[in-house]
Amino acid sequence: MTINRTNPLLALPFEPSLERLGSDYWDVVEAARFPETRLRFRNDALLRQLGLDPAGVSRDHLEAAYGRFEARQPLLALRYHGYQFGVYNPQLGDGRGFLYGQVRDRHGRLQDLGAKGSGQTPWSRGGDGRLTLKGGVREVIAAEALHRLGVTTSRTMSLMETGEQLYRGDEPSPARSSVMVRLARTHLRFGSCERLLYLQQPAQLARLLHHVQYTYYPHLAEVENPLLAMVAELVERVARMAAQWMVAGFTHGVLNTDNMSLAGESFDYGPYGFLAAWDPDFTAAYFDHTGLYAHGRQPAVCHHNLQLLLQPLAMALPLEALEAAVAPFGSVYEAAYRAGLLRRLGLIQPWAAMETMDPPAKDLVPLTLQLLAAWKIDYGDFFAGLRDRVSASDPEEPDALTPWRAPEPPRKPWLAWRDCWWSHWHGLSRNGRQAARWALQRWNLTRTPTRPVIEQVWQAISDHDNWQPFHQLVDSWRWTGAAQPEPAQEAEAHPQGQAHQG
Repeated sequence: MTINRTNPLLALPFEPSLERLGSDYWDVVEAARFPETRLRFRNDALLRQLGLDPAGVSRDHLEAAYGRFEARQPLLALRYHGYQFGVYNPQLGDGRGFLYGQVRDRHGRLQDLGAKGSGQTPWSRGGDGRLTLKGGVREVIAAEALHRLGVTTSRTMSLMETGEQLYRGDEPSPARSSVMVRLARTHLRFGSCERLLYLQQPAQLARLLHHVQYTYYPHLAEVENPLLAMVAELVERVARMAAQWMVAGFTHGVLNTDNMSLAGESFDYGPYGFLAAWDPDFTAAYFDHTGLYAHGRQPAVCHHNLQLLLQPLAMALPLEALEAAVAPFGSVYEAAYRAGLLRRLGLIQPWAAMETMDPPAKDLVPLTLQLLAAWKIDYGDFFAGLRDRVSASDPEEPDALTPWRAPEPPRKPWLAWRDCWWSHWHGLSRNGRQAARWALQRWNLTRTPTRPVIEQVWQAISDHDNWQPFHQLVDSWRWTGAAQPEPAQEAEAHPQGQAHQG
């Protein structure tokens, strides 16, 4: 098929990286033909990440490339298996999506463009291969909120409404239809390896692992055992990702092994949820009747999924060495969680090392969790309120920091938390306070997309085709503030800091 070079999206220098692995890992599929393709969301930040000028990418360009899938061949539906709620399922694979193409971003990193809701594949298992419009809207909201909160995540490039009527058991039907394209580091999953164990294909597994290391862990090429080093780094990435979810108050929903990326990146969130009140038992998926994937269990589930991954990896690497690689998960998670929570509280500079943290900052983590458990306040509102309090005034004594939401918190946990937070704040230099205010603004949302917020946005779309609340919500998370302040010792030499890459 002739490529339309006038469309900058079709003229991108695609690389057949996964295609070169061979057909043991994917099936060639065709995109569905939709009655219409109407652009509902575009992500100009991602266009810039791919080296494109958004001003040169029109609505027609996006609809042709990511709605009608013109001039892109081959389209690959990936093969994988997975443990779903603890039960192994060998009937999985890309059932309503495909790999559209792979292209390097402006940092030289290979990125996947993957479609969702793009039609039936050999792995659809009787499904229609479509995505509801509400499902697409929810994925855009999750990705943009998580990105702003500092979570390693895929992001949505575009969302199109496609003019079909879909019938679902968990949404009012008929439901409006959509197709979306996401940008992700990879769509290869833990389940991509598990499938090869099930089929007893060690040679194909070794080939896949070498591909993943070469493509997504290239800095390990010269170490003694690159594959084993890759596993150790994957463990660290997953531990940090789990900590990022917990700090963000995010519950993935369906933490099956087919939803775990071999690059350690969040994607395929399922029926996710952001915490309203602090509740470790909060369960996002309505069908998770036992709370297997409840908010507070996410770190343990990620650790368990890594241990399950060792079973296929043991076809290529020594099991004892693999178990040693997974062992640091807990310590990496704890350090990342502590640093991430303190960052949301404004009390750790991005350049500070954990070992140099003073005692009040260390004590603040358990005191914060105790206060959140006792105070009937939305999790996101807690951090947003602190940001607003500190932005409005400079609390020069503990009593100046008063509760910012009704009802007021219980006195004992409030005073313990307040005095600890203020002790650290009081010890900051002028430059340190500037950095703390920056962190409070940068890492906290004005409005957290809890279920009521999402339903309010969706109601405007569903009832009146009013997309303004949706775009206002997503736009509110785009970081347009000042660049990151420099460390105090460098403030005079570099007063402007470095531009934030958001």
